[in-house]
Amino acid sequence: MMLKVSEAEHQFELETTFFIPPGDGPFPVLLMNHGKERGNPHHQSRDRFLALSREFVKRGYAVVIPMRRGFSQSSGNHKNFGCDLRLAGQTQADDIQAVLTVLKKQSWVDAEHMVIAGQSYGGLATLALGTRQIEGVRGLLNFAGGLRIDDSTCNWRAELRAAFSDYGKKTNLPSLWFYGANDSYFDPPLVSELIHSYSSSGGRAQLVTFGDFKSDAHSMISSSQSIPIWWPQTAAFLERIGMSTKETVTLATSTHPNKNHYAVIENIAAVPYVSQTGRSAYQDFLTKGLPRAFAISLNGAWSWAEEGDDPAARALSACEKRSKKNCQLYALDNDVVWLN
Repeated sequence: MMLKVSEAEHQFELETTFFIPPGDGPFPVLLMNHGKERGNPHHQSRDRFLALSREFVKRGYAVVIPMRRGFSQSSGNHKNFGCDLRLAGQTQADDIQAVLTVLKKQSWVDAEHMVIAGQSYGGLATLALGTRQIEGVRGLLNFAGGLRIDDSTCNWRAELRAAFSDYGKKTNLPSLWFYGANDSYFDPPLVSELIHSYSSSGGRAQLVTFGDFKSDAHSMISSSQSIPIWWPQTAAFLERIGMSTKETVTLATSTHPNKNHYAVIENIAAVPYVSQTGRSAYQDFLTKGLPRAFAISLNGAWSWAEEGDDPAARALSACEKRSKKNCQLYALDNDVVWLN
């Protein structure tokens, strides 16, 4: 829904996703914050963080995922503060605080049991919010948090260290951090510097490092295969800060189309309707990690998606934008599911 928020006497509408357990509540809340893709933020897709959201909803949490000002369909514009990463994080935290103000007025929200989380730029914003001592916020989850500036005139690493030092000095909230060895944005030496900057200035942080995760650990939290990496440590953290971890909600399992005998998945020539370009794309698709999906249309359109939230739905949507007609899944993960 479009959530109406107020900031400094200005009104904005933030495109916000809600996952709410059955019942009237009140429910503890996880507020999850997205990163920033390259390009125009208004062209960025709505984030849902399905794997993470399912783990929390199963445990009775309401999960709220706002797209901040200027991102996706949210009103306003994203402000670029150049090398001032401290201010960039705090400005993003303004949006998070505005959402919290609205949430606390809702009858289904347990305003005394709230956790703030974020990935990448959202992780930086989460740590910035921690400086504000908001009642009811009990802890912070940082998944590969930070912001990289691709500008040779900006010493962004030093600026990021300074931002983390400033945030650590001003917060008393505990935080749990996750960074992988093959993070394409923040390498292990920089992560060590960030945790030192935050902790040595007074911040309370526990760092969880892990090895390579697929092709890039930076987007680890978007994959359902990452749950064994982050959930056990997160559960222990939640219990320490007085939050529930017991499963109370049964969720329906996702429906996986049945494998059929049309062709083996490695048979590139068997893919119907598509041109040679489409077959080359399918060959590329076969090199991708799971989860993954390849969709086709009767008029030869095709698309594929991997990782992240619901690759099957994303592949179908992209295919139908190309074809202007219905598309169907051809392959899902390691199976051909095409119904010829």
